[in-house]
Amino acid sequence: MIKVIINKQSNGRITSFEMTGHADYAEHGKDLVCAGASAVSFGAVNAIIALAGMTPDIQQGTDGGYLKVSIPESDNDYDAQLIVQAMIVSLQTIEKDYGQHIKIILK
Repeated sequence: MIKVIINKQSNGRITSFEMTGHADYAEHGKDLVCAGASAVSFGAVNAIIALAGMTPDIQQGTDGGYLKVSIPESDNDYDAQLIVQAMIVSLQTIEKDYGQHIKIILK
């Protein structure tokens, strides 16, 4: 199962997200849940860099089962926050249909 932990401050600002595990929906190369979650999360990271003009701290595992992204605090991080919120909505949509393979946890 893929677990996605979203860390928020008390004011609602998202500080980081961490994805761990494997969906195990299908065999490697045919796993739609893994492909969807990966595309959404890496797309969000790329959008933060390209559109929000900031580079988050990115940590990855060597086997593809780990991603942690920390969003630097900035006076102007509205765009980055919006991108991460859109990512969460997309991941929750995947979770709605494939909840036995992906779990979103908001902290």
